[in-house]
Amino acid sequence: MKKNNILKIKDISVSYGPIRALNNISLGVGEGEIVVLIGANGAGKTTLLKAILGIQEVQSGNILFLGNDITRKATDKIVSSGICLIPEGHVIFSSMTVLENLQLGAYYNTREMNKNLKRVFDWFPILRERSNQIGGTLSGGEQQMLAIGRGLMSNPKLVMVDEPSLGLAPKLVSEIFNILIELNKEGYTILLAEQNAKKALECGNRGYVMETGKIVIQGTTQELMNNLEVRQAYLGSSI
Repeated sequence: MKKNNILKIKDISVSYGPIRALNNISLGVGEGEIVVLIGANGAGKTTLLKAILGIQEVQSGNILFLGNDITRKATDKIVSSGICLIPEGHVIFSSMTVLENLQLGAYYNTREMNKNLKRVFDWFPILRERSNQIGGTLSGGEQQMLAIGRGLMSNPKLVMVDEPSLGLAPKLVSEIFNILIELNKEGYTILLAEQNAKKALECGNRGYVMETGKIVIQGTTQELMNNLEVRQAYLGSSI
């Protein structure tokens, strides 16, 4: 059954000076889906997420969220409307405690801070154990959990996750992807940008393949995994 799009992007383009970073990108994210963006480093995945959040200026096209045009709104307005971005590299405030990091995540939703804090600690018990520990002393996997937890503190309607596997050991990568699957089961809609195409496609519902600022292939994740071109370029297989 087709899901209603909570995010709809129509023909957006973004440039860095004379370089066209995104070229007429169109896509949709349905409520309750995990939609994945796969592609090599430099394909435009991060630029697209930044454009959605208003961090990167959009030259043309439109971005609709919950039916409202957010194309040129300020980032704080976009965040408060229900979108969060968990950036690549498990970015946290390394000199602050785990609890302080999470409290900052509730900046746009202080009324529900205690309820959301309990939920984050239920999902990530290690963060409860380390709540008074300085963030910079956590392991890479724990910092990624903290980055995800901080994003969830705003109780977002759309969670955008950029390269969650970056710099993590294979075991931790599997753990992080399992967490995203569980969050989706809890009702979170997720837009995931990831170079690890196999892991991303295994956990998603639909996907888009990006190359040099364009979407070149799209479909269900099963269709993409069965696509010979995708298998050869991103999954290391031609079978």
